Parts: sequence; C-alpha cells; structure tokens
Amino acid sequence: MRKLSLFIAMSLDGYIAKPNDDLSFLKLVEKEGEDYGYAEFTSKIDTIIIGRRTYDYVVNEIGASHYDNGQRDVYVITRTERPKVGRTTFYTGNITELIKQLKSEDGKNIYCDGGAEVINELLKHSLIDEFIISVIPVLLGNGTSLFKDRRPEQVLEFITVKTFETGLTQLHYKRKK
Repeated sequence: MRKLSLFIAMSLDGYIAKPNDDLSFLKLVEKEGEDYGYAEFTSKIDTIIIGRRTYDYVVNEIGASHYDNGQRDVYVITRTERPKVGRTTFYTGNITELIKQLKSEDGKNIYCDGGAEVINELLKHSLIDEFIISVIPVLLGNGTSLFKDRRPEQVLEFITVKTFETGLTQLHYKRKK
C-alpha cells in the first residue's frame, strides 16, 4: 500500500508561514547546492496533495512546473471548481475519500505539501504515515501553525534526525500502526 508523507518546513515555534501566507523565512536556510533531501524524497513519489493557497503561492513564486512536471499527478484541494490543467486536478470532494482511494491504487508514494488546513484534516483521520519536518532556526511569533487543536493523539516512531550547516534540523518520524 502507498504511504502518504508530509515533507514540510516550519519555524522553531511551529509556524509554516508568516501572516499573509508569507514564506520568506525559508530564505534563511537557502544554500547553493543544498536541497535538504527534497530531490531524493520526490524521486519516491508520483502524487502530490496540496491546498489551494499553498499551490497559488508556489505557482506565483516558482511556477506550476514545480508541482506538475509531467511525471506525477497533482491534486489541489479547493472549494472552487476549476478545469483540470495537465496532470493537475482541482479537487472539491472529500479529501479523506480521495486519500483512501489513492492509497489503494498502485504507484509510488503520495506527498502532502500543505497547507495547514489540508494537513490537519488528514491528521484528524490518521492518514499521514510519515512526517519529515525541517525546523528553521527562527522564532516567528505569529502566522499559520503547522498543527491545529482538536485532532486525535497520534504516537510516532522516531526514524532519524539530520542537522545541517545552516542550522536547519530535519526530523523524520512515522506513524505507529
């Protein structure tokens, strides 16, 4: 069965974005030639789940090809119907049903790239199997929290921790069955 992995960065105080969906704090750890395992991680996935606000931000900053490179399916979770573009589907249905369907199909793993609403909906239903969280050495004090209240407790199993010259620390856990 395919697994759903969260690969995301947050501040030390738990924020994945500053107010107004500002991700500029990620630039603090930009380093030439260092991708923090992203290329290796994405080589093992063929499907991406992403919230519309995160998708729009990345498309505006980097371009749609960051997600839809012709090699993988992209599901943008949204409340507004839009026509499919390439392998990008704007999905307005039940996210739990979508994930259960995708996990039952053949293929590589599934990558959730945020945002917080999508992540927390998946956590409510214990659908995230693997957590790779990069902690950026900054205290933002305000913004969008990675983890919201009112979700079930989930015990995780430690896999590894990696540290980098930039001060970024990457935590890797899997959900205990």
